Amino acid sequence: MATPWDQAYKHIIPLDFNSVNSVPDSFVWSQSDVIQPDNGLFIPIIDLMDSNAPKLIVEACETWGVFQLKNHGVRTKIMEDIESEARKLFDLPIDQKLKAVRSPDGLSGYGIVPIQSLFSTFMWHEGLTLFGSAIDHAKALWPHDYQQFSDTIDEYQSQMKALAEKVTGILFRALSIPVEDLNWFDDPTNRSGCNLALQLNSYPPCPEPTRTLGLAPHTDTSIVTILQAKTSGLQVFKDGVGWIPVEPEPEAIIVNLGDFTHLLSNGRFISVLHRVVVKPIQRYSMGYFYRPPKDFVVSPLLSKDLGPGEVPRYRSIIAKEYHELKANCKHYEKAFSLIEN
Repeated sequence: MATPWDQAYKHIIPLDFNSVNSVPDSFVWSQSDVIQPDNGLFIPIIDLMDSNAPKLIVEACETWGVFQLKNHGVRTKIMEDIESEARKLFDLPIDQKLKAVRSPDGLSGYGIVPIQSLFSTFMWHEGLTLFGSAIDHAKALWPHDYQQFSDTIDEYQSQMKALAEKVTGILFRALSIPVEDLNWFDDPTNRSGCNLALQLNSYPPCPEPTRTLGLAPHTDTSIVTILQAKTSGLQVFKDGVGWIPVEPEPEAIIVNLGDFTHLLSNGRFISVLHRVVVKPIQRYSMGYFYRPPKDFVVSPLLSKDLGPGEVPRYRSIIAKEYHELKANCKHYEKAFSLIEN
């Protein structure tokens, strides 16, 4: 008999992937959803140390909404350490990982990927979502040996935040958005202003990779999302072409734009639709979501340089309101259209 705990957590606890030899029916996506592209295209790879990097980043945001970034300033050691800690986490037995399970109404913790609530079919994925410090979750997972995980998470988030601010600064300057008017931007004393999140992802080996997805197609509710992954699996959608695999460049980081940048740019920059396909081998990734504070008013009018005769395509909206609008499973695919002028 199911207990109240079972009922409350049934949409949070991932499948015990080690216990199945085939993909359960509840995880089966249509073949049109899972079809593998072969179009020979590649997303831009940009060297941040190149003097032309700002121009190349802007061009990539206008035409792709995603790019890979080399010489990004994030130390190699912390990138190696975060992957090692992710492996340590996801290698734990399921009963141990559930000690850090997020609550039914919570945001942080272990469980099914948060966007699962928008889809009726399940995804081949487990993850740990973190807003701020990881110490409470680390203590739950490793009561006597938690410090290394917690310290690694803190250092990684610090370096990701610095990189996100560099990229956002380039984009805001291109849009003539004066960052000095934004009291949360690039302020080392402001630790709680931005709604920042780190997502550790595990895509376990799949016995039938062509029947399921690791992540369903979606756009991110962020300004920028920074992704670290050594193994391919991420795919981005380009109008007129279709799905394009992203082959990770060694030591590079993937940057994709989210919905807030699309709105702030009046549609000039692309909030890229993306998904993750699974493989017979294990895949890990780390996604850092850089978002404005919940009370920030997102508006194309922040730009001081709308083109001649250009009018705002979207009404102003509070970041929290947009989050709630998109989180409604009836609206997530048409959130932009609902705030068009």
